[in-house]
Order: sequence, then structure tokens, then C-alpha cells
Amino acid sequence: MEYRSKHLNRWLVVVGAIAIQLALGAIYAWSVFTARLTDTAGPYAFSASETAWVFSAGLATFAIVMVLAGRVLPSTGPRLLSVAGGLLLGTGYLVGGLLGHSFWVQLISIGIVGGAGIGLAYVVPISVCVKWFPDKKGLITGLAVAGFGFGATIWVKLAGSWFGGLLNTTNAFGLPGVQSVFVIYGIVLAALVLLGSMVMVNPPEGYLPAGWTPPTSENGDHEGAVEFDSRQMLRTPQFYMLWSVFMFAGIAGLMVIYCIKLFGIDALEHNGVAGAGAITGTAMAWYAIFNGLGRIAWGSLSDRIGRKTAITVMSALQGVTMFATYHVFIQFGMVYGFIVAAALIGFNYGGSFALFPAITADYFGNKKVGSNYGWMFTAYGVAGLAGPLLAGYFKDAAKGAADPSVWMTPFIIAGALCVIGALIMAATSRPRTATLPVSDARSDELAAQSA
Repeated sequence: MEYRSKHLNRWLVVVGAIAIQLALGAIYAWSVFTARLTDTAGPYAFSASETAWVFSAGLATFAIVMVLAGRVLPSTGPRLLSVAGGLLLGTGYLVGGLLGHSFWVQLISIGIVGGAGIGLAYVVPISVCVKWFPDKKGLITGLAVAGFGFGATIWVKLAGSWFGGLLNTTNAFGLPGVQSVFVIYGIVLAALVLLGSMVMVNPPEGYLPAGWTPPTSENGDHEGAVEFDSRQMLRTPQFYMLWSVFMFAGIAGLMVIYCIKLFGIDALEHNGVAGAGAITGTAMAWYAIFNGLGRIAWGSLSDRIGRKTAITVMSALQGVTMFATYHVFIQFGMVYGFIVAAALIGFNYGGSFALFPAITADYFGNKKVGSNYGWMFTAYGVAGLAGPLLAGYFKDAAKGAADPSVWMTPFIIAGALCVIGALIMAATSRPRTATLPVSDARSDELAAQSA
């Protein structure tokens, strides 16, 4: 039965989704803390690999817990799940602030506990928004997750420069700057998620937007018409193709998020540019801004040209940009080149988070997009480990050398992966029928034989 509501304002759901995602995007501000955490004369003196591990643990936990969140979402409901995620995220940052003087405490609190909170809450706005906006899946998933990218800008600037920078001006409970900011962020992040959770409600069963009819293709179905559960989806080659493309895009984007400040300082100071720290902070902010804009732009564009084409073009552009970052933007553009490179990488990387939820719904159905995208998102978890550690490994292998050429190899590797992803995406096609589980298929076969 179809249900078309003239009374519910579905755009309130988008506002709530953005509020939640603004809070969850705090994990992308990790680069603003890495310089202080790796300062050998400071209170932490972490290695580059240790700071990468905290970030990677957060991303991996985020992705793993998101699978669980997608599975329990139908039974818990979206509001309760997002509230639980917000409380867990806030707790992780509070503990990391109050007790996070050591690497292991930060790894567990910020990385694992905070990452788990993000994983619980992240799937909710995507699942709810896709159900309210089947007519604008690309645009609306872009808007829903844009807050994640824009949130990073807010948390980077608040910590680093706005109002003097919380890292420089706060000492909550007498704690050093990094831990003091963690305490403040823990309270604010939890509050934002709780506020956004108030409007996380699914539409009525059979809901369709007023005046909209699902378009049909030549074979009589439309994107999202064939419903796959997770078991059926995991039996299709299309899932693994999409998963690989998502992982390759994630490796490139997350590597840059982790190393943009360290890489930028090495490159700029090596070429005699003054104020490298401030310039890298600006580049981080533009990365985050374009990360958010890319989600909206690529999502909206995909509604016009198709998700497959959009992902293929986006992956290819990202590969070219990664190749050019060291050899073109850094060598010839310096300050402006560095900022432009950061913005372009953020723009393409951000697009992934609008396009992959939407194509998951296109290929495998709208009804179970929460659980299905949870499995798709494990690609991000693998990328969360591989991307930052790729950069951290080559930086540590340089044994303190500030020559920016140490960064060339990871950028080339990431660029090659993006190009491979574009080729894989170009070879995909939407599955037409759901593959039955083996037990169900055998039952059908026996029934046919007995008939």
C-alpha cells in the first residue's frame, strides 16, 4: 500500500541528520592534534605511527560497529540507536581528555570507544533519509553526510585558530591543550547527536513523496526495486566490486587526512616558506570544506548522470590529483598549490560518502540499505587502517628526515589505487535479481522436482 503524506516535513529529518553528522565528523579533525602529540619536547612524544594507530583504530572500529548497527537498527529503531552512539562518542572523548596522557589510553578511548559511538550513530541518518527521499537519493545522502565533512572544519578551526584556538587557550581541569580540547569536545559532540536524534523517525510503511512515481526501466523495474538482504548481497560480485572501489577511494582520502599537516610542514619548510603551520591549518580547513561540498555536488550530479558514471569519473579524477600533488602542486604551486591539492582531494573523497550509500540502495534495494550499507562500509574500515599507516610507515622509515620526497611513494600508491577503482567501477552493472540463499534455493529445487 502506498502512503503519501502532505503533513510531515521530511526536511526536518535532513536538519537532524546534519546535526548528527557534524558531531561525528570530529574524527576527521585528528590532524590538528598530531603535531602536538608527536612533539618530542611535549607531554606526549608519540611516534607518527602511534598517532596513525589512534586514528586508524577509530576508523576501523567505526566501520566494524556500523555493521552491527545496521543489523540491530530495525529492532532498536533509529532514534534509540543514534542516542546510544552519541553518548558513547561523548564518553570516549571525555575519558580521552581526563585520562589520555598515554598512547594506550588515547587508542582505547578516542580510537575504540569514540569510533564505536560513531559507528552506531552514522548509519541512522543515511537509512532514514533514503527512506524519506527515494526521489532524491544522491542529493539527500550528500546533504545527510555533508555535515561529517563540514564538522571537521569546525572542530579543526575551534581547536587550532578560532578565538585563539582551544589548544592554546584552554586548560580544563588543569589538563594540557590536547586533553582539554577532548573534554570540551566530548560534551559538545554528545549534545549535538542527542539533539539530532529527536527527528530520526522512519516514514510510514509504503511512503512515497507527493507527486512522485518511481521511474521504470526497460525490463520493468527501477533502481532499488529488487530487494536484497545482506546474505543475498554478499553473494553478488557487484558487492565486492563496489567494496573494492570504496576501499581504494578511502585509502587515498584517509591517508591525506592523516598526513596533510605533517606532509605540508615538511614540503613548505623544505622550500623555505614561512608560516608552514598556519598554511597547513588553512589547507586542512579547505580540505574539510570541500569534503562537505563534494558530498552534495557529487550526490546531486549522480542523480543526473547516474551513480556508476559519477563514481567512475570521481575515482579517475582522484587518481590524477594524487599523482599531481607532489610533482605539480607542491613543486610549482607551493602555498596555493598545496591548498588547491588539499581541496581537490577532499572534494573527491567526500563524494564517496554520498555516492556509495546511494548506489548500495540502487543496486540492492531501499528497504535494507541500513544493514547493507553497514557491510559496504567495512571497506572504509580497511581503508582506515591502510591509508594512515601507509603514510606513517614511510614517514617513520625516513628516520626524522624533513625532505618531502619521503611522501612521494604513498601518494603514488594511493593514486594508482584510485585509477584501478575507476576501471573496476566502469565494469560493474546492477544486479537484476536477488540471489537466494543456498537453503532456500535447494528447497525450491526440491519443490520443482516433486511437482
